[in-house]
Amino acid sequence: MKQLSILLVALALLFPAGRIKAQTQKIGFVNSSTIFNQLPEAQDATKQLEAISKPVQDSLDMMKKDLQAKYDDYQKKEPLMTDAAKRTAQQEIQDLQQRATEFAQLKDQELAKRREKIVAPLKDKILKAIARIAKTEKYTYVFDQNDQINILLYADPKDDLTNRVLDNLIRGK
Repeated sequence: MKQLSILLVALALLFPAGRIKAQTQKIGFVNSSTIFNQLPEAQDATKQLEAISKPVQDSLDMMKKDLQAKYDDYQKKEPLMTDAAKRTAQQEIQDLQQRATEFAQLKDQELAKRREKIVAPLKDKILKAIARIAKTEKYTYVFDQNDQINILLYADPKDDLTNRVLDNLIRGK
């Protein structure tokens, strides 16, 4: 009992009543997918990325068609081919397949770099808008709840900052 009294006195000295403040924390959330999909600059970026990736996809489709045609031709002629001709045809098919795979990997890497270069400034702009809203409206934490990420399992719709962030980005409000 004496130890409890000493502990209470020590706590009272360390935390006098005037120094203890109840801190309220305000928590909000946004749907980053909604923001990104509705932001005109992001829609332009999406169109730009589609324009960049379409020729690559067309080339890949053409390579797949060529590969399939070569394979179909090989299957038709295989019974009449010599062993040497079969090996040569099989090697050609494998080479075509390998070139297509290498091309796809190279282009995927290039597209990922381009995507990051185009999208990074938008992400930064969105994050800054979220920070402005959070500071202005005194939110301590802001979570993201979108189609891919669902960290936030429940949220009261009144704490959804998505539209306020969009207004800030689009209208400057």
